[in-house]
Amino acid sequence: MFIIPVFLIILVLLLGLSLRIAQEYQRAIVFRLGRFQAIKGPGLYWIIPFIEWQQTIDMRTKTVDLERQETITKDSVTIKVNAVLWFRVIDPERAIIKVANYNQAVYQFSVTSLRNIIGQHILDEVLKEREQINSTLQKMVDAATEPWGIKIEMVEMKDVEIPESMQRAMAREAEAIREKRARLIKAEAELEASVKLTQGAKQMEGSPIALELRRMQMLSEIGIDNNTTTVLMIPSEFTQAAKSITDLMTARQSPVSAKLVQPEG
Repeated sequence: MFIIPVFLIILVLLLGLSLRIAQEYQRAIVFRLGRFQAIKGPGLYWIIPFIEWQQTIDMRTKTVDLERQETITKDSVTIKVNAVLWFRVIDPERAIIKVANYNQAVYQFSVTSLRNIIGQHILDEVLKEREQINSTLQKMVDAATEPWGIKIEMVEMKDVEIPESMQRAMAREAEAIREKRARLIKAEAELEASVKLTQGAKQMEGSPIALELRRMQMLSEIGIDNNTTTVLMIPSEFTQAAKSITDLMTARQSPVSAKLVQPEG
């Protein structure tokens, strides 16, 4: 009678040791006598006590902050770059068997790849083509970690720190570019305004009434802006009369000049 309770207690203990529960985001890699046996989970599962043992792995996406790296670009500029890496385990068996510590392996390879890829680009490309560099880095790391059962989902450079002297040089360059653009825009505006003014002058040349209306509009604008300004009105006929007199004097002087210049011989 004493043997039966002892047997039941031992059986309950063995059942308790063999019963395992894995969360939805976990997988258990089971080894039997040192050899890979199966992948268990999620949920309730059993293992053989003292013969099988397990190692649980998290299948969720992990975020790794790559510490700031000081590296040299292709055009010999020293910069500091840090990035963020997102990865997850897609094959638990390979993640445990193929590499000793997949977290450390992914981190170290990502840091090395980041330094290498920055060295292949000039500073302007690093600053302007981040998306392309991120995509190239993601593919490079993903190709290397695929045999480990790791999927690199995304890589993003967070910050690029450049020397202060280089920042001043870039600021001067940007200022020069903006000044050049402003001068070009101003020149184009003056060219367009001169064309419009020429067209307007030709249009008003054949219509004295249009010229008078334009003069009156100008006077109205002056009166609004500066009420203390004194304006002297000169009729346009004076200008036309002066032009006619000038033409007449020029026509009279021409025959006289022709008489003074006589041919030789």
